Amino acid sequence: MTADVTTVTQVVQERPARRTRGRWRRDRTLLFLCLPGVLYFVLFFYVPLLGNVVAFQDYAPFLGFTGSPFVGLDNFTEMLSDADFWSALGNTLEITTLQLILYFPAPIALAVLLHGMLGNRLKKFVQTVVYLPHFMSWVIVVAMFQQVLGGAGALNMFLRQHDLGVLSIMNNPDTFSLLITSEVVWKDCGWGTIMFLAALVAVDQNLYEAGAVDGAGRWRRLWHITLPGIRPVILMLFILRLGDILSVGFEQLLLQRDFVGPHTAEVMDTYVYYHGVIDGDWGVSTAAGLMKGLIGAALMLAANKLAHRFGEQGVYR
Repeated sequence: MTADVTTVTQVVQERPARRTRGRWRRDRTLLFLCLPGVLYFVLFFYVPLLGNVVAFQDYAPFLGFTGSPFVGLDNFTEMLSDADFWSALGNTLEITTLQLILYFPAPIALAVLLHGMLGNRLKKFVQTVVYLPHFMSWVIVVAMFQQVLGGAGALNMFLRQHDLGVLSIMNNPDTFSLLITSEVVWKDCGWGTIMFLAALVAVDQNLYEAGAVDGAGRWRRLWHITLPGIRPVILMLFILRLGDILSVGFEQLLLQRDFVGPHTAEVMDTYVYYHGVIDGDWGVSTAAGLMKGLIGAALMLAANKLAHRFGEQGVYR
């Protein structure tokens, strides 16, 4: 009797191992295909996280991580007492708020318009046109805006020819945040429609037919069928955007920082770059980067928890 119980116990314990080995053999091709992507994220995203120890050190490159003395929270104290930090934080929040208001809904609206287009050829042509700016570098995008809206750009040349004066757009601190947001909309709005177009395809078409039979117009079908159908995707992308809320485009801002000066164009990413790479103040710049990441993670977790309270899936359960 005891031998039978032991045998049954061994079989039960061996079954999970057999299932695991069977799954490895079954999915080994897919796992090998995923391996380069996993290595990429490990090497370039997770391993560099170890460098956050610099935020608690008086770091010197020639001493390294082990030789640099620990200073506790002194770098954070110095950062919080720096007026440039608060200016950069204010500029970042101003730009990211504009982007949440103006840029985030833009791909949704464009996806709805593309989804409602009649004729696949026209739809494919428009999709190709709106996708193209995404593949341009920020150097090209900024140069194009400069050629159109700059002091010697096409717009001011037209105004001069008609004696209408000139407009200062690229060099105007008052409209700089709006200019930055407009560039993001022009460059990435089309690319951002991909997720929403995929979500729109999954909406049951019978609901539209039933709504039309019941007398619902285009706007009512949009409000009661289309938007609820893609609401999980909208909410998921919004939560992910909150996690990256203090990142508003390092290269884009760096290229245009000299147009209006650091008081207007300095954001968290450029603050980290100039204080760390340029000035060599590694500890303070790392503290700023670490704080930025922690704030983004906290906002994402809080928004995801709030979504669960309202019965939504969120990013994860």
